[in-house]
Amino acid sequence: MRSITLVNLGLTPYADALALQHTLVEQRKRGAGRDTLLLLEHPPVFTLGRNARPEHILASREFLDEIGIEVHRVERGGDVTYHGPGQLVGYPILDLHKYRMDVGWYVRSLEDVLIQTLGGFGLDAHRAGLNENGNRDPKLVGVWVENPTDDPTEKRIHAEAKIAQIGARIESWITYHGFALNVDPQMEHFNFIVPCGIPDKPVTSLARALKQPISMDDVRARVATAFAKVFAVTLRHD
Repeated sequence: MRSITLVNLGLTPYADALALQHTLVEQRKRGAGRDTLLLLEHPPVFTLGRNARPEHILASREFLDEIGIEVHRVERGGDVTYHGPGQLVGYPILDLHKYRMDVGWYVRSLEDVLIQTLGGFGLDAHRAGLNENGNRDPKLVGVWVENPTDDPTEKRIHAEAKIAQIGARIESWITYHGFALNVDPQMEHFNFIVPCGIPDKPVTSLARALKQPISMDDVRARVATAFAKVFAVTLRHD
């Protein structure tokens, strides 16, 4: 069975994590290093993917500086998203030559990791449905759950809420960037952006959906277990 290195980094500045990913990706392109899964949290930051529109950040840069939220434009797919403490971020650095050279398969596999993780907490997590053409809107990539609100009007209008975001980058079939699972982040920070470029869909967290505090260590362990199962690997701890 294939093995990968699991690295738990804790709270890590976004720029530092991005630099580490670039280093690991360049090593894998040369056939050096090992496939790696980085699990971490970030200080508050908004990141804009290749297709992001700047106006999807709704607050001024001066205001964001004042409250301590950084902004980075990066090479991943997708629009704007938020990372912060209480959100588990996963960056798989994988050589897909050893798995399956299929972007759709890779994205669905990341979704499966998160769906299995959330299922372990008793949540019916799922992908977004297909549109009338039988395709998924790329903006809806990620994982969704029933909208956990006590407002019946809100639940009727917005039946589901996004709980995990996916934004990957693949170069020479080496993956980086990845996924972000809202465990118990500062949800009001999402009010300063149009999350994933979707203005009419709510976001939520595991703590909000379960209406109770959640251990990040527990979530991290469950994500690692689900990742090993979905990608058929063993994890070597670093």
